[in-house]
Amino acid sequence: MENTLPHFDYRQFQRVRGLVHQCCNNVYGNCLLLDDGWEPCVCVQSISRSLICKYFRAAVLPLDRELETALLYKNKSKRCCQCGTLFRPGSNRGKYCPDCAAAVHRQQKAESERRRRAERGQLGA
Repeated sequence: MENTLPHFDYRQFQRVRGLVHQCCNNVYGNCLLLDDGWEPCVCVQSISRSLICKYFRAAVLPLDRELETALLYKNKSKRCCQCGTLFRPGSNRGKYCPDCAAAVHRQQKAESERRRRAERGQLGA
């Protein structure tokens, strides 16, 4: 993960504001982590266009994998060849997101078995 604060555009800002309500430290729009007991503090993620809160990055942002990849791993992300979503590949050969990888692997394995059976003449009439 990069040390700089990621900045995002308006669409990403809207998605982040939707995720703010999923944060367990958000109570009526106020952040419990920033509360010092005197007066409530507004949640930083709901008013800022950069990811400042470390708790939000670690616990809430992974709920939206595509947004997390777009914000935190800009240079290390790829688009899935099957569905087109952003994902972070495990290696430089990764072509599919984790959701599509299992289905594509199953299809490729079935096609390989069909070819193998056809070559050996094991297909029924």
